[in-house]
Amino acid sequence: MAFRGSPFEGISTQELLVQLSGKKRAEKKLPLWFKTRGIIYPPNLNLEQTSSEVTAQHKASLVAGTSLADLTGGFGIDSYYFSEKIDKVRHFELNLELQKIAAHNFEILGAKNVISEARDSLDFLKNTSEKFDWLYIDPSRRDEAGGRVFFLSDCLPNVPENLELLQERAGSILIKTSPLLDLQAGLNELQNVQEIHIVAVENDVKELLWILKQNTSESITIKTVNFQKKEKQVFTSTFDNDLPEVYSMPEAYLYEPNAAIMKSGLFGALGNALRLEKLHPNTQLYTSKEPVDFPGRRFKITQILPFRKKQLKKDLQLKKANITTRNFPESVAELRKILKIKEGGDAYLFFTTLQNEEKVVLVCQKS
Repeated sequence: MAFRGSPFEGISTQELLVQLSGKKRAEKKLPLWFKTRGIIYPPNLNLEQTSSEVTAQHKASLVAGTSLADLTGGFGIDSYYFSEKIDKVRHFELNLELQKIAAHNFEILGAKNVISEARDSLDFLKNTSEKFDWLYIDPSRRDEAGGRVFFLSDCLPNVPENLELLQERAGSILIKTSPLLDLQAGLNELQNVQEIHIVAVENDVKELLWILKQNTSESITIKTVNFQKKEKQVFTSTFDNDLPEVYSMPEAYLYEPNAAIMKSGLFGALGNALRLEKLHPNTQLYTSKEPVDFPGRRFKITQILPFRKKQLKKDLQLKKANITTRNFPESVAELRKILKIKEGGDAYLFFTTLQNEEKVVLVCQKS
């Protein structure tokens, strides 16, 4: 198409390529947009930065009331799903072209309770007496040179700097931040945090959500959510829940936490809640005699082999296997080279260190 040129009068080749690329990217990330006639797509950078439908729907499940202002509206995915839960949604976007696209799509999708404006949302808040049930903000995580930043004070708009204004204009605030932001660093920059949601899609952490409410309790709820194709894995605890970990040698079943759990650091709370024991303080793997439902992957241990390089190849007799290392000196690539095992198959090999510091291979099957 780039070489052939646009066959449509008044539409440039570049404009057409943006739409073709956008529609292709939307197929999995934004299926409602993909299947709706008349949708217009923004440049790829805007699509990369927008929420997926599954994460936007999760955010919408956290809010309720009559009014919400989306202060960093962007392509409008979050605003659209907020409009299904809130009577009146204000969508603010500084980029005029992006705001026009979002407003057009709101009309196409029938979101008549969304008011879209191309203006600075903070200026609006400073010059209005209007109050909202909720404010939602997703600060840009790129600096002026286009490089990525992660601390809230380095993002635009600067949430910590404007926190007093935000709290004056709404009883509840929902903030989306980078999945790479350290939880304690976020807490140090914010006030009145009531909940933290760690949201993953198919074991890939996509975003951190912070719910701020005035007069909140000192205890902060932390919720991990991992959306998979057929299920949603959820685990909830409190941020200061530092329950002691219990250790054990491998039993009948092995458990590997999902990415949201790994981000949360709630290893003692998870083991205590599900009555599971860990293999080692630095090995985030759990074990049990009987199977339990688990926010991650569960395996049946079929063999426990000592890690002896020369003997191990004879003991395993595998041409294919899925290899994972946890608290182990060799990398997966090095182990494949040593054992001459290709990726794939039904066998799962966990190379790890036990509580007695012994290096072993746990031969498993999915359970």
